[in-house]
Amino acid sequence: MKKYFLTSAKISLVLVYFVIFAGAFVRLTGSGMGCPDWPKCFGYYIPPTEKQELLFTSGKKYEKGQVIIKDETLLVVKKDFVAKTNFDTINWEKYTKHDYAIFNPLHTWVEYINRLLGALAGLFCLLTFFLSITYWQERKKLVLLAFLVCVLMSFQAWLGKTVVDSVLSPVKITVHMLAALVIITFQLYLTYTVQSKKTIASVNSKLYKILLFAITLTLTQILMGTGVREHVDTIAETGAPKVLWLQNPTILFYIHRSFSILVLLTNLYLFVQNRKLHLGLKKINGILILIVAEIVTGILMYYLNFPFGSQTIHVVIATLLFGLQFYMILENKEKKLLN
Repeated sequence: MKKYFLTSAKISLVLVYFVIFAGAFVRLTGSGMGCPDWPKCFGYYIPPTEKQELLFTSGKKYEKGQVIIKDETLLVVKKDFVAKTNFDTINWEKYTKHDYAIFNPLHTWVEYINRLLGALAGLFCLLTFFLSITYWQERKKLVLLAFLVCVLMSFQAWLGKTVVDSVLSPVKITVHMLAALVIITFQLYLTYTVQSKKTIASVNSKLYKILLFAITLTLTQILMGTGVREHVDTIAETGAPKVLWLQNPTILFYIHRSFSILVLLTNLYLFVQNRKLHLGLKKINGILILIVAEIVTGILMYYLNFPFGSQTIHVVIATLLFGLQFYMILENKEKKLLN
């Protein structure tokens, strides 16, 4: 069974990135409340495609937990019954988590697909854990880490529920994002430790510290970015046009924007040293490309008023950058040459 562990771990990692992309796309399209309940969607395992399906229909068989929209209110079926001609309140109770009662088929299915990807990623993380048990005798840490990934995925699922119940609280969305980064680091470590061939470049202690400094800068930048995004979301929720979203930004926005220069210069230094000393840091090229792309999308959002897709790409690039830097650190942590 060991031979399947690496494949399962890689698939889990890819699926988590897909979930991050899907989550960013949910935000981009404003589909976060496409499914107002959790884990089902309007009380269904497969959500409706037309609003008519969510209106009271005489003669229809309703099952406990299913939801309808009546008078701009969500009502939940108390128990299984067949609807008579007239609506009877005795069979229904008001949904109390929130009062959001809007159906948009696009939003519903975007959010539903996001949840399906999350469930699929969770299943593969669980499979990876079961496969990791074959390493128990020689690598107990590996098994425990795979188990911790499952715990974190469960936490993510619960957090997703609280995000919906809070009608997309910006703070909870931020925690949701940061938890995903933690899961990525653990999954990258799992993948790295069982690689049959490890490419370990030779870096001195000074450059290794700069590698750590670089990823710290990236994480700090992501944290500040989530703060900026919370501010933008708050403005966007008022219905203000995109041109006003960053008209009066907080000081955090200016710090976040200027901080990108430090991130770029730090990684440029690593790039130059890599070429000069022939260190073999192959991933530094990809890192620089991602940083430039991140800066470009940031410029597009600010100067072109958030063109479609720019926010999603910005978020996904940030997570890819963090993951690539972390993996490069893993490749170099075991072999550091002293000056």
